[in-house]
Amino acid sequence: MYRDGDNEVVIALEAATGRTIWEYKYPAVFLKGMNMSTGPGPHATPLIVGDRLYTVGVTGKFHCLNRKTGKVLWTRGLIEEMGGNVMLRGYSNSPLRYRDTVIVMLGGQGHSIAGLDLKSGATRWQGGDFGNSHSCPVLITVDGEQQVACVVAKGVAGFDPASGRVLWSHPHENRGGDITSTLIWGPDNLLFFSGAYQGGSRTLQLSRQNGSTAVKELWFHSQMRVHHSNVMRIGDYVYGSNGDFAGITYMCLNILTGQIQWRERKITRANTLLVGDRAIILDEDGVLHLAHLSPEGLQEISKFQVLENLAWTPPSIGGTRLYVRDRKSIAAVELKGNK
Repeated sequence: MYRDGDNEVVIALEAATGRTIWEYKYPAVFLKGMNMSTGPGPHATPLIVGDRLYTVGVTGKFHCLNRKTGKVLWTRGLIEEMGGNVMLRGYSNSPLRYRDTVIVMLGGQGHSIAGLDLKSGATRWQGGDFGNSHSCPVLITVDGEQQVACVVAKGVAGFDPASGRVLWSHPHENRGGDITSTLIWGPDNLLFFSGAYQGGSRTLQLSRQNGSTAVKELWFHSQMRVHHSNVMRIGDYVYGSNGDFAGITYMCLNILTGQIQWRERKITRANTLLVGDRAIILDEDGVLHLAHLSPEGLQEISKFQVLENLAWTPPSIGGTRLYVRDRKSIAAVELKGNK
């Protein structure tokens, strides 16, 4: 997705050549209360389910399109129609599939999140009284029970993905817009999340006890503050960019204790993609780094300048081809491994 003036555009490109297959453009004038000076969006990642494509833009316009043709199948207005919160930097939450519903975050009394029918877009359920954040919902399994975990304004919460019922919540001081990074969940029932400004980082341990979810906080501190890039977990350690504006460092932290293992200053704010035992790191200056990440440090294997403008989108990979983009362009890079 990209923006063209007062319009948002969904585009399908041929993977091998970048040739445009189809485009769908729709009006999306910024809403009152939004300040898009740091980037016009769209911010959310499209969702593919079979031959259907689900997209949402900064003004909360939600579309279901035919993946092959771009034909509109149905639309919903998450803000103006369904009453979702107007976020300062625009709507950012990526849609999430659960069985035959697509889960969206709204924010507000009675509809923190909602489940929409995959085929028709009809509202199946709504639940929660929390304000929205910029972070995306994730499916987790707590001792056999599936849940949707969401960062919300002033906290993090778990919901029943079949009904929207709130299963648990835990306070985390933020203004909703302070947390953009996606929650990190592990099979050991540890939930890590981090936010900018005064948000800081936390690890929660979840468990099922007597028919409900118990939440235990393992630690909290403000030494790691992830602004809007992603975080990767390898074993008992998480890796990501720390800092809001000046003094950005790439950091390794113990998820069990919160102990900082190391800080690396040679990589600015960046998004990371794990491929086997290697990390592909795209920093906001458009430099692509190939590295090993471990508790002992960041071992850089190679790097090169691949983009020229501000790059805040995480890289993605299909086969041996890496796709990267910045504010103005998108590129495909062929990866060749050493034998």
